[in-house]
Amino acid sequence: MNKPKMATEKGVPSNSRVLMLLAQLERMNGEMVRDAETARQVTAKILHLIQTQEKSGKEVMSKGSSGMEVILASLENFRDIQTTLNILYILSELLTVGRGRRVGVFVSKGGTGILFQLLNTASKEMPPSEELMLQLHSLLAKVGPKDRKFGVKSRLSGSLSVTVNLIKQNLQNTKLLLPCLQVLRVYSTNSVNAISLGKNGVVELMFKIIAPYSKKNTSLHKVALDALGALLKSKTNARRAVDGRHVPVLLALYLDWHRNDTRHRHMLIRKGLLICLRNITNIKLGRKAFVEADGMRILYNTSTECLPVRTLDPLINTSSLIMRKCFPKNRLPLPTIKSAFQYQLPHVPASGPVAQLYSQPPGGNTSHQLSSNPLKMVDDVVDESDDNDETEADTENDTENEEDEKYRSLNDDIETDLNKLHPRKSPGRPFEELKVYERFFVELSEDFQGFNFECSKSASTASSLSFSSSFSSTRPSRPVIVPTAQALSPRHTPIGLQGDCKLTKGQHARLSPACPDSTPAPQTPLELDAICLTKNQGKNQGDVSSVDGHRTSSFLNRPPSQGQRLEQELAHVLECIALEDDGALHSEGGVKQEESSVQAPRHIQSPLLLGEIAARRVGGGGSNWGSDCGSEGAEDDVGEGGILEVPDTARLLPLHDPDLYVEMVKGTHSVPQYAEVAYPDYFGHVAPTLKEPLLERVYGVQRSKIFQDIERLIHPNDILDKVVYDLDLPSCPVIEDDGESLKFNSQFESGNVRKAVQIRKYEYDLVLNSDINSNHYHQWFYFEVSGMRVGTSYRFNIINCEKSNSQFNYGMQVLMYSVQEAISGRPCWLRTGTDICYYKNHFARSSIAAGGQKGKSYYTLTFSTSFTHKDDVCYFAYHYPYTYSTLKMHLSKLEALRTPQIYLRQDVLCETLGGNTCPLLTITAMPESNSNDHICQFRNRPLVFLSARVHPGETNASWVMKGTLEFLMGTSSLAASLREAYIFKIVPMLNPDGVVNGNHRCSLSGEDLNRQWQNPNPELHPTIYHTKGLLQYLAQSQRAPLVFCDYHGHSRKKNVFMYGCSMKETVWQSNISATSSDLQEDLGYRALPKILSQIAPAFSMASCSFVVERSKESTARVVVWREIGVQRSYTMESTLCGCDQGKYKGLQIGTRELEEMGAQFCVAMLRLKRLTGLRNHQHLLDLESDLIGTQSKVVSSCTTTYVMEEDEPSFLEAIDYSAESNDDDAEPENEHSSEVHEHLDQLSDSETNHRL
Repeated sequence: MNKPKMATEKGVPSNSRVLMLLAQLERMNGEMVRDAETARQVTAKILHLIQTQEKSGKEVMSKGSSGMEVILASLENFRDIQTTLNILYILSELLTVGRGRRVGVFVSKGGTGILFQLLNTASKEMPPSEELMLQLHSLLAKVGPKDRKFGVKSRLSGSLSVTVNLIKQNLQNTKLLLPCLQVLRVYSTNSVNAISLGKNGVVELMFKIIAPYSKKNTSLHKVALDALGALLKSKTNARRAVDGRHVPVLLALYLDWHRNDTRHRHMLIRKGLLICLRNITNIKLGRKAFVEADGMRILYNTSTECLPVRTLDPLINTSSLIMRKCFPKNRLPLPTIKSAFQYQLPHVPASGPVAQLYSQPPGGNTSHQLSSNPLKMVDDVVDESDDNDETEADTENDTENEEDEKYRSLNDDIETDLNKLHPRKSPGRPFEELKVYERFFVELSEDFQGFNFECSKSASTASSLSFSSSFSSTRPSRPVIVPTAQALSPRHTPIGLQGDCKLTKGQHARLSPACPDSTPAPQTPLELDAICLTKNQGKNQGDVSSVDGHRTSSFLNRPPSQGQRLEQELAHVLECIALEDDGALHSEGGVKQEESSVQAPRHIQSPLLLGEIAARRVGGGGSNWGSDCGSEGAEDDVGEGGILEVPDTARLLPLHDPDLYVEMVKGTHSVPQYAEVAYPDYFGHVAPTLKEPLLERVYGVQRSKIFQDIERLIHPNDILDKVVYDLDLPSCPVIEDDGESLKFNSQFESGNVRKAVQIRKYEYDLVLNSDINSNHYHQWFYFEVSGMRVGTSYRFNIINCEKSNSQFNYGMQVLMYSVQEAISGRPCWLRTGTDICYYKNHFARSSIAAGGQKGKSYYTLTFSTSFTHKDDVCYFAYHYPYTYSTLKMHLSKLEALRTPQIYLRQDVLCETLGGNTCPLLTITAMPESNSNDHICQFRNRPLVFLSARVHPGETNASWVMKGTLEFLMGTSSLAASLREAYIFKIVPMLNPDGVVNGNHRCSLSGEDLNRQWQNPNPELHPTIYHTKGLLQYLAQSQRAPLVFCDYHGHSRKKNVFMYGCSMKETVWQSNISATSSDLQEDLGYRALPKILSQIAPAFSMASCSFVVERSKESTARVVVWREIGVQRSYTMESTLCGCDQGKYKGLQIGTRELEEMGAQFCVAMLRLKRLTGLRNHQHLLDLESDLIGTQSKVVSSCTTTYVMEEDEPSFLEAIDYSAESNDDDAEPENEHSSEVHEHLDQLSDSETNHRL
């Protein structure tokens, strides 16, 4: 025998029996006349060896062997049926093992085409060999899923019709039918094939195969359902199924299998039926047919019965998905998607969303009420989708698909224009025009020649008085309701027995006539300026008098010794924040809190009882708007001189004073002319010492909430659908009831809830108000609740959230403030809520509000909570509220604490559209004397420019800013060194109007102010226009800031991190080519984030990004970097949720941690000064060199993308939007994140004492 020509792998003996047989088979392929009997014998021997010896199969499929080519050539050449069957048996044995590699080899050698060719040839024989057809289809079923072009090959070869005809002819032949259906299943995954098969009647054919429950042929049923499900992905086939009235058939089959499969052995068949229904309901006709066939009730009942069995979760999830998809799309229960309030702009932009809003047909507007007639433009929120359009195959996963799309086109948003990546100072406005800002930089020319350094404290007082008056309201006094005793203490008038007060929006507050069943004394308007708060206990000279219309704040009349004590206390706090690693620091002043709460309440005579004014309920639950009527005996309960117990929080909150806060409210202008003060803002917030861990997600919580929503459709008679609060009712937002409903109120500064609807006895749907002059941006909420029952669990659903995901799915809780707790000495916001989840609902968004995109839905934030106090008034908020009036109060208190060594000037930068002032602070150290050297050093200090709160809903930015301001005004050595090192220019609130009116993102112009930096309008965006003017003035004066940082909040990521601007890192993340000269860049922009990652426990360097995106080119960070030329231009983002690294890992963030972050920013600035002040910068490069490789990887996965026009990257934590998230899996970690060391890398004593 000649030596075989076959190639053999090294290590495989050349005289191997199977290889010798293959060599013989190869020779026979080359012969003109082939001996069929010999071929049968050889192939039979090869088959026997492969079946009995595992090594034989390995020898044939080894990498160096040409055995597969020989086998395929023989299959193609031999016409003998038995030989062909032997070869097919051989291939079946070979391809059964090997984890897909062997199938890949088979496909690469052209095996699929040979099988199709053989199939067509065999089909022409009459009758075709059943065994041959069986083996061919069995092999094709194995090969098909691994061959990407399987569908195309099958269609081009004509094999589709062969398989279909074979199925039709063998409906009772289970043995042959099964492999044919397996191949059909693979055919159908190709959309073109699916349509072609549908035209040939295959959909109807499948319905002949699937049958009711039976223990026989279950594998056949499973494969048939899989094939049908694949066919029904085609909308054409789905319509055929609907037209053929097959939807009721599928539901009946599912119900039959559900009832009979009691031991749950055939879950895959039940799942297959659901998948068919899911694909049919992707079209409008399918959804309609499903609802008409009572599919909602069938799936709801069957799913409810499956709930106790954990292994049936796939069935429950798919059923829930179908039901939610078929749930009728509803509009929000609002007359208009526009804001309930309107502010008429001085002029309307020529284009953009605001222009579109103003171009809509006007309705019957009242003073502050937009059109009450339904908008014609929201007709597309109903289900009018065209069946010819591609709809979502899985509506639950549309968010995931969107994010995948964004990642696929991630580089599209990265700036690739090298000219824009090289910061170039832009002249902008003429310098002559910019000279108007010279008055805000007096320190740059001040010579202090007339300044008496011995009497600098008195100058501070004068400055404070001047600034305070600048924030006073110039508009006529209006009534403002402040908290009173009657609404709070059970010892006084109960909440449900209060007087009636109505306030009409657009008019001055006035008392309404009493309810018919009450006889209160005659009521007269109460002017806030006439209020005199007398503290029986507490600070001396605490009266706030405004007889002449000017206010004298109580803190200005304190004896110096008390002011010094406060300064010392504040200094101690800030040193703790800056340097301590462990220990419970208090956020509102930093004093370590004792275990007991504030023990000494101060008693304030109720200002509303002075002058024999009748007692009335104010502030709680909106009852002062007419929800409660007075009762007999109410005045008797209150008695004369009712007392409001206000906890004396001055020891722990040196910057808070309720009396001063009320004074500041008088100068705050809101569009609805709010006349109430919320209790939390009045009392203040003392951060609790207890740790608040991230809430662990309960298994099944999202599913259970969704099923409760579906019950509304299944059992409509159980739904109350009772409106209890509605801002669209101009005269009386609170609907009177029989006392069985909660009372809501949001008509106070920063409040936001537009409508409350009682769904069930203890469940409420809440609708948020749009930003003024906008029709979307729903996320921020702040509202009051009263009239609750103790110990009862209430469910609240905020039903018009817009973001596609939220940290509420990952451990974040809402915040609640209890007034009873505050009176008891615990005035604080606490994280609360159970069964929290955030999911897509059935309320459809208008395409106008969704940026032109149709088919978008709102999202529901749902949480449950119970109340522990009777007659309580509680507040709920998205995050820790920080109002504009709070800022003014804090600034006034800070100025009162100024020492002679601190240079502090507070200017009014401009007036906003709403008539509120925008404060500008200058903080640095006074020169040691008026000598030339000291004055020169004073003027030449580098500038640091800070801003915050451009987005009203990001209240955490204000808390971080508060920590920065307190540190800068502190008396510690670090604070003194920092003031001597820099001149700080600070705009602590860029969007006062948005904050006051409860907006989430916009100003009164209806625009995101952080998208207006490129070309701000002086009338529509005054704060941005003038802040940019300040920076342009500095740039043209050759005094551009060393650092610019804009404080923000982030709703969908954890930790605190920074966004910066880097030409080099942007180029790295794009495909553009650049020369080495183009990539010359100082790495100094990384120094500040790196320092923060070393000293701030909440800061994460891994989350930072320095890539410049096109969608962010009009933000403050990019404009200041590009046009002003500030290399260290940052956005500092603080989480709204908590941390997943460092010392605070697993904890929700609080005001203490936020203020600590603000203080640590100051410490980092001091270190940055020492780094940049050294002559040798090599160590700075060394400091950053270890980050470049790692950070480039981080950026590649964390690069920001455009999400709702926000400065947020796409959400990085995976979530399953099916009926139930995978609760077995813990919250996914960012694989690129690395924990920051918890130690604070303390400064040495020499560094601490060193003054730059």
